[in-house]
Amino acid sequence: MVSKLIKLQFLMKNIRFPFATILTLVFASGYSQHTDMINSNRPGMSMSAFSVGKTVFQVEGGLYGYRENHDLARYNSNGMGMELDFRYGVLFEQLEVIANFKYQYDKYYSPLVEQTRSGLRSTLIGAKYLIYDPYKNYEEKPNLYSWKANHKFKWRQLIPAVSGYAGINVGFANDDYAFPNEPVISPKIMIIGQNQIGSRYVLVTNIFYDKITSDYNTLGYVVTLTRGFNEKWSGFIENQGFKGDYYSDGIFRIGAAYLLQDNLQIDASISKNIKDTPSLFYGGAGISWRFDKKYQPVKIEKEEDGGKRVDKKKKDKKAKEEKKRLDKVDG
Repeated sequence: MVSKLIKLQFLMKNIRFPFATILTLVFASGYSQHTDMINSNRPGMSMSAFSVGKTVFQVEGGLYGYRENHDLARYNSNGMGMELDFRYGVLFEQLEVIANFKYQYDKYYSPLVEQTRSGLRSTLIGAKYLIYDPYKNYEEKPNLYSWKANHKFKWRQLIPAVSGYAGINVGFANDDYAFPNEPVISPKIMIIGQNQIGSRYVLVTNIFYDKITSDYNTLGYVVTLTRGFNEKWSGFIENQGFKGDYYSDGIFRIGAAYLLQDNLQIDASISKNIKDTPSLFYGGAGISWRFDKKYQPVKIEKEEDGGKRVDKKKKDKKAKEEKKRLDKVDG
């Protein structure tokens, strides 16, 4: 029974942080979710508000090792695992489907039990949709005479891009990792916020409700701050908290990512929780790769009209309607 108290901790690793190497590109286009360089959810635990882009396929995976000790219950466990995410942009620029899988191998020791476990730990399949982008259809004209004016704090930075996520946990887990009487399918929902702060920082906030219909439902959050150091390196700090009747905890993480190519990124991170019932320590490294050869940039032609930016298609339609009206009058 004691070993089951720690299982919820591992299931919370099914979301990742968008570790953008070029942070300023996150909001570069109001019409396209696709960026020039890969935008990965690794290696943190939060999920970006933005999708990979329509027809874009992305794979994010990694290996992790962990150690767990519970002095009060007199057990410890250590092992390693593999995480794998598949992301694909479908139908719209704002829509993305995501499949997450985790496989784990570990050894568990206690005065009464000593065993080796291995198998699929969790499977999560869902979709994310961008609801609101504060930079869509917004263009800020640069001040040609003041560097300071162009780099000062802007109140628009406080308005987050907002996405909604919905998914299902599928009961393919090995019996050693499944909860007692856990349902085969249980939903997960999440609200995602993302702020661009200046030219180097991105703040991502996830608020989620997991395993909603089961006895192991959990309410939690992830807050991640990422900084881009240059065109190759970025780093992050993160706090995750979750509360449920079965298990509650808080975790802090730090890590970094390096851009090998525009479509290829490597990363590493470490994690430590705040409790000692049990105490947990994680360390891992991974890689993210993007295939976007079929991607077609989404652009909307615009032109100036009376000092305002106007959709050219709408303007042409309005002109045709006006011409028809005049023809009827002349007739």
